[in-house]
Amino acid sequence: MRKTTPRPIGELLDELFRSPDIAAKIAEGSLPDTWRKVVGPKIAEQTRCVRLVRGTLYVHLFSSVMRSELMIQRHALVKAINDKAGMEIVRDIVLQ
Repeated sequence: MRKTTPRPIGELLDELFRSPDIAAKIAEGSLPDTWRKVVGPKIAEQTRCVRLVRGTLYVHLFSSVMRSELMIQRHALVKAINDKAGMEIVRDIVLQ
């Protein structure tokens, strides 16, 4: 039997949450909040159903004018979201 040194539970949880798979899932789960922080509350109110499928962020918009504006800024939004998340979770954005 292998003997291990006891470690504090907080240290073990930190190690678990830093693992790439778990960290990515946590970032995906907080994506609606990240979206709101990146675009701001006024634009976030004009969107619904922010979801991530295989690296593509799908955002439904109520305003066609807002859609056109966000299409122009799409690459900057991807970069901002990934910067907030601390890893690349979004590769593309589809505005519907």
